[in-house]
Amino acid sequence: LFSGCPQGATASAGFYSLIQNAKILGLDPYSFLRDLFKSWEMLPRTLACKDLPQIRETAVR
Repeated sequence: LFSGCPQGATASAGFYSLIQNAKILGLDPYSFLRDLFKSWEMLPRTLACKDLPQIRETAVR
């Protein structure tokens, strides 16, 4: 809504989705995002949407 441009709205939607997924999985959103961003550099540079469920399951363990 207040993202300033379409790309900002897309980025916000992705960030909000990460937070809601953490809540759905019963995780603390702050801890989930902290751990995700710490491990971000280990993710493949060419990440596809089809890979996200596997990454999410790994992050929960």
